Amino acid sequence: MTNRSSALRRLPATLAGGAVLATAALALAGCSAPAASGASGDGPKIVATTTQVGDFTRELVGDSAPVTQLLSPGQSAHSFDPSAAQLLALSQADALVVNGGGLESWLDDAVQASGFDGALIDASTGIELHGTDDHDHDHDDADAAEAHDETEATDAADDAADAADADHDESADHDGHDHGAGNPHIWTDPELAEQMFENIADGLAAVPGVDTAVVAQNETAYLAKLDALDEWITENVETVPVAERLLVTNHDAFTYFVDAYDVTFVGSVIPSFDDNAEPSAAEIDALVDRIRATGATAVFSEASISPKAAETIAAEAGVTVYSGSDALYGDSLGVEGSDGATYLGSQLHNARLILESWGVTPTALPEALQG
Repeated sequence: MTNRSSALRRLPATLAGGAVLATAALALAGCSAPAASGASGDGPKIVATTTQVGDFTRELVGDSAPVTQLLSPGQSAHSFDPSAAQLLALSQADALVVNGGGLESWLDDAVQASGFDGALIDASTGIELHGTDDHDHDHDDADAAEAHDETEATDAADDAADAADADHDESADHDGHDHGAGNPHIWTDPELAEQMFENIADGLAAVPGVDTAVVAQNETAYLAKLDALDEWITENVETVPVAERLLVTNHDAFTYFVDAYDVTFVGSVIPSFDDNAEPSAAEIDALVDRIRATGATAVFSEASISPKAAETIAAEAGVTVYSGSDALYGDSLGVEGSDGATYLGSQLHNARLILESWGVTPTALPEALQG
């Protein structure tokens, strides 16, 4: 935790147009801001955008400062539109914690509309993003198919997938959505989550009024848990031959998890970083062919996305679908009381299910992750 660069930055003053929107927001919101999560009204006011960075921020400040989280559990960050009350909370905030990496495409408009001029803490600072044209799962497909004696079928599936990707990329040019510099789902790799956590800790420590002793103590304790999480996942994944580590998900949100644990990403139901995109018929057919060719045994839905397409593809490919309470937590954490209510809980839930789909009974959790 030494030699870390501060993630604290200042945003430019709001534009004139934003000031008009902010005035409207204040009028609509009345005199009260949204309730903060798990903190008293004392201390600097902190706003966090997504469920993941909201959880990280609450872990750091504890009860020493109020934290308002903009996105609710199960809510997509890609299509989020802040309410007037949330803009009011942002206008009064001393600090704003964001995932970064282009995830919050609505952020600039929200900042301008609210007039926020506090400290911006970007959790993605210093993390190299995978580009939007990187499909890291493709390079391992041939090896996986060879392991299952399906090379020719894989080549055909790859050709179909490439054609589908080309069609999708062409249509994506017209959807008006800018995904930023790369894949923003960095939290799916616990080591990158550690870097996000440290960035947030550094940023909060520079906000006037933040109890830096509390932040430092909580940072040390939580980083130990993230280390234990990564070691536990690694230990269990390594019991599976590389050629059998196959993953099919609802959308392309697990690239960093795949890289971290040497998993072959067979494909996603929605071939996009944006969970609001829709697959074409050609893309669905290509994914079914790819599942059959590689020998993948499961399709994972995600808790924040309708499972219908995943269920259809799994049925057509003749494999198991994980949905409902067995869906993965991707873009969003889960509601209070669910396995995915916290970042640690969501990652343990995801890892357990993926391991079980490979026929592995996970080992007992390390002491740091129990309770």
